[in-house]
Amino acid sequence: MTYSKKSSVKEIQERFDQDVERFSNLETGQLTTLDAKFNMDLITTAIVKAYPKLSTVLDIGCGAGNYDVSLLQQKSPLNMTLVDLSKPMLERAEQRVRVLNTGETKTAQGDFRKMEFAAGQFDVIIATAVLHHLRDDQDWEDAFRKLYNWLKPGGSIWIFDLIQQQNPALQKFVYQELYGDYLIKLKDEAYRDHVFAYIEKEDSPRPLMYQLDMLRKVGFSEVDILHKNLCFASFVGVK
Repeated sequence: MTYSKKSSVKEIQERFDQDVERFSNLETGQLTTLDAKFNMDLITTAIVKAYPKLSTVLDIGCGAGNYDVSLLQQKSPLNMTLVDLSKPMLERAEQRVRVLNTGETKTAQGDFRKMEFAAGQFDVIIATAVLHHLRDDQDWEDAFRKLYNWLKPGGSIWIFDLIQQQNPALQKFVYQELYGDYLIKLKDEAYRDHVFAYIEKEDSPRPLMYQLDMLRKVGFSEVDILHKNLCFASFVGVK
């Protein structure tokens, strides 16, 4: 696969800079994402149940902070580090988080792949709708190794994202037909084509099994699937 025609990091950043209001409301901002609210509630509640003494959280694509707000509504205070490409998104996330969090809140604008945090710093890393922007195999492996290194022993990464099927015929059926029908019912055929066009331009998702295998390859001792609906899945890796 060639990635030369895919959106650059700067182009992705500029798109999200213009979409802060929509992504500040999960009900309206994630209409194209199947089970978005369900997965947010599932992941944040599971984190709280898995870590009764949760202290340090890193969100590597925080957007407007929906997951962070959901987590803080269930457990506070927390020491939170928010990362996003978009400065306006990051500012909105920080604003919303500080209303709920009496713990430390740090922010960092940019590509998480170029950031440096101390090894073993975080209990939990949240990565929602961000990893599908990774490109070739080396990029995926390097990113997963970096995330693994930032976690404490026993820490975990929680992922919700767009995925592919490994079999081309199954991918065509699940993505183009079934997900395509969902988008048509959401609005119309032109809307489906619009969504498919920006996914083709901007994203390079990988199969769920590819990502689970990659988590194991870089050292995660446990991997588990939380939920899958057509071309979206949530899953977790424990160090």
